[in-house]
Amino acid sequence: MPIKIPNNLPATHVLEGENIFVMDADRAYAQDIRPLKILILNLMPIKPVTETQLLRLLGNTPLQVEVDFIYTRTYTPKHTPKDYLTEFYGTFDDVKRNNYDGFIMTGAPLELVEYEDVTYWQELVEIMEWSKTHVWSSFYLCWGAFAGLYYHYGVPKYILPEKFSGVYKHHLCVEHEKLLRGFDDEFYVPHSRYADVHREDIEKVPALTILSESDEVGVYAVADLEARQFFITGHAEYDPNTLQNEYERDVRAGLNPKVPKNYFPDDNPALKPVVKWRSVAHLLFANWLNYYVYQETPYELEAISSKSFL
Repeated sequence: MPIKIPNNLPATHVLEGENIFVMDADRAYAQDIRPLKILILNLMPIKPVTETQLLRLLGNTPLQVEVDFIYTRTYTPKHTPKDYLTEFYGTFDDVKRNNYDGFIMTGAPLELVEYEDVTYWQELVEIMEWSKTHVWSSFYLCWGAFAGLYYHYGVPKYILPEKFSGVYKHHLCVEHEKLLRGFDDEFYVPHSRYADVHREDIEKVPALTILSESDEVGVYAVADLEARQFFITGHAEYDPNTLQNEYERDVRAGLNPKVPKNYFPDDNPALKPVVKWRSVAHLLFANWLNYYVYQETPYELEAISSKSFL
């Protein structure tokens, strides 16, 4: 949350230079406050796990947030009971007349599938296009980030020779970007994916800015700052044992997976994983909610529909 200070206080410039968000009295007085409305398209197979991960982070701010969940109407998930979906989820048809402060599209285990071959690709296209005029800021995660970059900007994905699995060191590529306020110069984020996007393809798109990357696993955070669209290739939202569960699942399946990098002490799967990314996750989501949703969305959500981002 911002610090409210008197108009023209000399400390303002110092604080802003240190990436501290300040708001003068005039702006604070003019603000209207209401609950933020967030739409989550959950494409992950075991939906309650992903719900918990995201809600834990969305709920860790003083802001009041209202969340709607949707799943794909053109594909019925196999790992979540129909009764559960009926009770807690809707479909795009249920929400497409609404406007939202924020939209989150999760990943899905589809890196090895061509986009156009995904069963519900045309539905995703419809939703992503709709988001440009009905959502103020969009947040795409992992495979969702790849799909969003491909649909909105034509950025291709590349299949990796082997899976990225582990907790990798990252660095910032820009200074004073609000999404990354409070981040250390180096920080750690989990990755679990079979695909990648290349820096050179992203740099061909003038609207896109690479915010962060890793020397080991490449681009991590990309943004169209004008359109308020963010594409995050890693999994800061992961629980402490998520990579462990994936590794043990693959071992049981006979896939002979490599031990996730920088995750278990001494790379020993018998030891308890060390969490290095929890603060990154909370900062990432809190910054998005505060700076790109709460601070900028029109008070009347209906006003969003009159604006086209691209």
